[in-house]
Amino acid sequence: MDFAYTAYTEDKKLVRGKVSANDEEAAAELLNYGGYRVVSLKSVVPLIDKEKLMARFNRIKSAEIVMFSRQLALLLESGTDIVTSLDLLQDQIYNQTLKRIVADVASDIRGGTSLSAALSKHPLAFNDMYHRTIAAGEQGGNLEVVLRQMADHIEKAVTIEKKIKGALTYPVIVVIVAVVVVGIMVTFVLPTFTDLYSQFAVELPLPTRILIGVADFAKAYGVYAMLLFVVAVGIAFAYIRTPAGKHRWDRAILRFPVIGPIVHLSELSRCCRTMALLLRVGLPLPEVVAMTIHGSTNKSVTENLTEVQQELIRGEGLSRPMAKRSLFLPLMTQMVKVGEETGSLDNSLTTVADSYEVEAGDKTSAAIALIQPMLTIVMGGLIGFIIMGMVSAMYSIYGSL
Repeated sequence: MDFAYTAYTEDKKLVRGKVSANDEEAAAELLNYGGYRVVSLKSVVPLIDKEKLMARFNRIKSAEIVMFSRQLALLLESGTDIVTSLDLLQDQIYNQTLKRIVADVASDIRGGTSLSAALSKHPLAFNDMYHRTIAAGEQGGNLEVVLRQMADHIEKAVTIEKKIKGALTYPVIVVIVAVVVVGIMVTFVLPTFTDLYSQFAVELPLPTRILIGVADFAKAYGVYAMLLFVVAVGIAFAYIRTPAGKHRWDRAILRFPVIGPIVHLSELSRCCRTMALLLRVGLPLPEVVAMTIHGSTNKSVTENLTEVQQELIRGEGLSRPMAKRSLFLPLMTQMVKVGEETGSLDNSLTTVADSYEVEAGDKTSAAIALIQPMLTIVMGGLIGFIIMGMVSAMYSIYGSL
């Protein structure tokens, strides 16, 4: 961090300049050590955040954080000190943004900052849960173990996300192809046949009349309809980005017929796995729930966990507040209760996370298996209707001739 200072030198000259330090106190000590008598000292906030700008063009992938964590744990286990380990890792990192961040972290540690505090200055690479988990590992003296657990946690989340994205790839491609094909036929193919049909005084079949009506509408109002659609989608996305819109959307998505159960199970699995990890590193349960709330992206889940946290602080435990809310499924509340009674809450939460991940995977596969043939039937029926409309009109013309 840069600080702008105004100070007097030993020969009573007033000077101004900038100095880099971890905090204001360190900057003042550095200036005093150089013989300056500080008059004012203010942090400099740049107009452009270089870290955010570089991260936008050179994004740090979760897989790179996983590799960094595993390699750092391996070096620490071999007896290498933390600064030397970070210096060695810089040469193996290809992502320039992450490489610069690791160099900054090593520099901060040389200045007396702890690893967790140094990581907390770079939230674009290391989120709040990551550096607070590392802080617990530093206090417990098992930093390399915590690093491996954190890597496993991130890797598991990435694997689940990849499975869902991979399963949805085919349906999305089919929908895009269907829209493009229909758009081309309505925009370019149908008008040609419409001009041909208009030359004959023949009553056209109903499918043909429907197609001609669609083509005429697209020709006359297609641009306006597309603009209206784009504006409506833009307004919807803008509303979803507001707190109220985000809350309503997250609550609604949990109730969708096919996608809802999958999202529900995935959110609960992520919460259970996060809590299990944080409990293993030795954090107290109220702080574990608070970090789980902070790490959740679904506002409905966040709201329910916040209510659970409030009742937990009042001494009602974890399983009892969860059982009062329908968001938390029976298996989760029962296993949490067993974990509280046996003192193995982390193991119980891990079991629930594994179970929900398998169930979410099965539901995702079943949904994709249902969506694929449905999309194929709809696409085939739509194109078949267009072809039938054109062919039946030609038969009508031939018959009249």
